[in-house]
Amino acid sequence: MTGSPSLTRQLVQHARSKSADSDDLAAAALFVLDAVANTLGGAATDQGRKLLRWAGNGPSRPGTPFDTGAHALLMGGLTHILETDDLHRASVVHPGCVVVPAAWVVALRERTSGPAFLRAVLEGFEVTTRVGMGVGPAHYRIWHNTATCGPYGSAMAAATLLGLDEDQTVHALGNAGSQSSGLWEFLDTGAMTKHLHAGHAAQAGVQSADLAALGFTGPPQILEGERGFFAATCPDGDIDRVMSDPDGPWQLTLTSMKPWPSCRHTHPAIDAALELAETLKHASADEFHAVTVETYQAAEDVCDRPHAESEYEAKFSLQHCVATALENGEVNLGSFDDAARVKARRLASGIAIDVTEPYASAYPVDWGSAVEVVMTDGTRHRAERSFAKGDPEAPLTPPEVVEKSINLMNFGGIAAPRALAEAILALPMAETLPDLPLFR
Repeated sequence: MTGSPSLTRQLVQHARSKSADSDDLAAAALFVLDAVANTLGGAATDQGRKLLRWAGNGPSRPGTPFDTGAHALLMGGLTHILETDDLHRASVVHPGCVVVPAAWVVALRERTSGPAFLRAVLEGFEVTTRVGMGVGPAHYRIWHNTATCGPYGSAMAAATLLGLDEDQTVHALGNAGSQSSGLWEFLDTGAMTKHLHAGHAAQAGVQSADLAALGFTGPPQILEGERGFFAATCPDGDIDRVMSDPDGPWQLTLTSMKPWPSCRHTHPAIDAALELAETLKHASADEFHAVTVETYQAAEDVCDRPHAESEYEAKFSLQHCVATALENGEVNLGSFDDAARVKARRLASGIAIDVTEPYASAYPVDWGSAVEVVMTDGTRHRAERSFAKGDPEAPLTPPEVVEKSINLMNFGGIAAPRALAEAILALPMAETLPDLPLFR
């Protein structure tokens, strides 16, 4: 090899050389629990049943070999359905729904220990979010970062679990990156494509790592090459951000967990609205004269939807989420169904969205919002957030993560959810991964 190493090789070297202590492994186990609970909860949805039916006609048929790539697609797709999976702000990537499924299915096949599995998860989060930090806002307006940046992280996690050397891992990431895809067009109709994005990103990484183990080569300059990922999809990307702050903490520890089942862009506004709901808890909906949400451009681009016609559209509607929070004082899995949308419709339809400072320029480092309510008597009430509950600045506590996960697994009809949660949290000392109903 001559000259400077490719950016892909630098990423591999960085992830492989980074030390992980017991606290890092424990943090990774919490994110694995969050992802797996989303997987099992997602299986109980209409979209999840369709994915499971597809799996039953293919990789999960009795007597067929275990198809790791197809199972990664299934698990990744299920994990991204309920919109309660994690989100890394600086990259605008949902790493858990891609990295954890890829790592889980490979670790299951290879009979990997818990600590080795968690190490692979840390490396996968590191790579996929670092790629995402460089892509720029123009990429995100058309491309879904989880889908496009995810394959790099899933390939990294799978390659580590397979024990691939540095050259093989670079090949794996090169071929995974060449499969980067995923467009936001599905938002216009509320199509189910977003779930497929996570599943395909997980599958692409697994299959690329498996092929690399057999000597199948990939482009080492897939990121920075003249016909590579950044040249093709990132007109205002900042490629230097990919390797920024190499001595900082693992990117997994800078990732947010969602307390509410909606697009993460809605969460700062939900958090602010819930504060106002407590202040105005004795007010009726008729007393809200005007409601304004102040936010940043990406939130308006993705979530300005005053008339949500489906459950999924409501999860991507700032107006619905804020109206529901104000009227009910809570946002939960039942806050987006037909009855909830009808109840919130009148207030939601009149909520104004305003892209303004300081939120516009703070994004994507900070995801903030303010909600201002003018009552019919002329009084004004305002709540502001520079971050939301679940962000690293206000993280969910381990008991809160466990409680959230149990609620998701109960929604999915899983027996003994607490025992499964405890088994996942014990992975830093476990010899094997616990059994999942999905793979029985």
